Amino acid sequence: MRHPARVWSVALHGVDGVPVEIEAAIGGGMPGVHLVGLPDAALNEAKDRVRSAVVHSGRTWPNERIVLALSPATLRKSGSRFDLALACGVLTAAGAIPPDRLRGTALLGELALDGRLRPVRGVLPCLLAARDAGMARAVVPRAALAEAALVDGLASYGAETLSEVLDWAAGGRDLHRVPVVTGPGPVAAPPELAEVLGQGDARRALEIAAAGGHHLLMVGPPGTGKTMLAQRIVGLLPELGRAEALQLAAIRSVAGRLGDSAPLSTLAPFVAPHHSASAAALLGGGSGVARPGAVSLAHRGVLFLDEGPHWPASVLDSLRTPLEEGEVRLSRADGTVRYPARFQLVLAANHCPCAPPVDRDCTCRPDVRRRYMSRLSGPLLDRVDLRVAMEPVTGFSITGERGEGTVTVRGRVLEARAAADERWSQHGWRCNAEVPGAELRARFPLPAAVLEPLEKRMEAGELSARGADRALRVAWTLSDLAGTDRPDRADVDAALYFRERSAA
Repeated sequence: MRHPARVWSVALHGVDGVPVEIEAAIGGGMPGVHLVGLPDAALNEAKDRVRSAVVHSGRTWPNERIVLALSPATLRKSGSRFDLALACGVLTAAGAIPPDRLRGTALLGELALDGRLRPVRGVLPCLLAARDAGMARAVVPRAALAEAALVDGLASYGAETLSEVLDWAAGGRDLHRVPVVTGPGPVAAPPELAEVLGQGDARRALEIAAAGGHHLLMVGPPGTGKTMLAQRIVGLLPELGRAEALQLAAIRSVAGRLGDSAPLSTLAPFVAPHHSASAAALLGGGSGVARPGAVSLAHRGVLFLDEGPHWPASVLDSLRTPLEEGEVRLSRADGTVRYPARFQLVLAANHCPCAPPVDRDCTCRPDVRRRYMSRLSGPLLDRVDLRVAMEPVTGFSITGERGEGTVTVRGRVLEARAAADERWSQHGWRCNAEVPGAELRARFPLPAAVLEPLEKRMEAGELSARGADRALRVAWTLSDLAGTDRPDRADVDAALYFRERSAA
């Protein structure tokens, strides 16, 4: 038996890449291909794809016993991204590729039977893991080069066929390359907040939500601007940093949502699934290795759930853990994967199923209204910091002056965010909504007179301890918007006003 050859690829575990060493040994038994190292069905089928691709690329397939070992052996390997590495490993072991040519090179791509190289999901997190493991180069399908260009510190090459990769490995040709993308791509202008008519309370609640990272519920008749307001919150949020933008791009890559061209987007995401979406679509799931859902695609952005009471109550309640912990844990037989999911939740709801333009025209029985709104459970609503009742748009508001524009409101939001960041960044928190209640009370205690409204409502059973902490966070955001050092009693009263404003 000849000395085994070694090449490298990368496996995905959630949104994290894990470098995989592939050893190829030829000889020592009856002809055949044996794949070891916990491959799934798609990877097991790679034996036939790889052999056909090698033959159609004009190379000779060894008519001997071939053993391909993927390490770490205890990690489940899934998908077709290992095809290119397996083909190169066999040909390196057969002597068709110089043994040192592929050292320090990560190989990713699915092979067609005729040798074409097809794109795969998750190229970005795989290359980030390869770079962090000390690899210097990567070869990917040419269609994935734009995605690969987001990774600095790694020379990425693109190929369209296996034959191109083999010629390059033999030193006979160059492969395609694109410059590394170091800056963000062009950002489209967000929707203009001034287009929303009236709704002073809702506009103020939207500003507070953006400034502090708070969750928001809007309840009111159809046509009052709930969806319009939700769409405009993204224009008020700060841009993502490079690390956050790369993390979001990695999630989109795993989900297959990054697109053919992948400039690094620094715009906070806005994800609005339909109310018929399943729990797997919302949280993540699927057969085999679970894929990220809407809550992860909204990481560091906004998840908007329109027609909240039309969602199944069990699906809505499944949001409680991500809202508290900022991540989703999905368990399968092959293990547990974690996807980041720190998002702002924006809920919109009508008062009742018939949803007339004016609430007094409702024809629903009281028990029907209660049943309709009860799908927004108490534990879920307790995690929503701001609640606002939308009013019907009147003729006066249509002909009146336009409200403040996005640029003006965003300026105040960014100043408030900067104040919160200065206060909390040394502790690892970015905004007021992320600060644990115990830390908020211990590090920055407020006078008893300021906290008196919270104490009274807790004693009356009208406010839970969690609700009091959330109201306190909103008070700090109101203080940041006002430019003061700490909240006063008026800020606490305003926080409670927005917590109790909705009819929900």
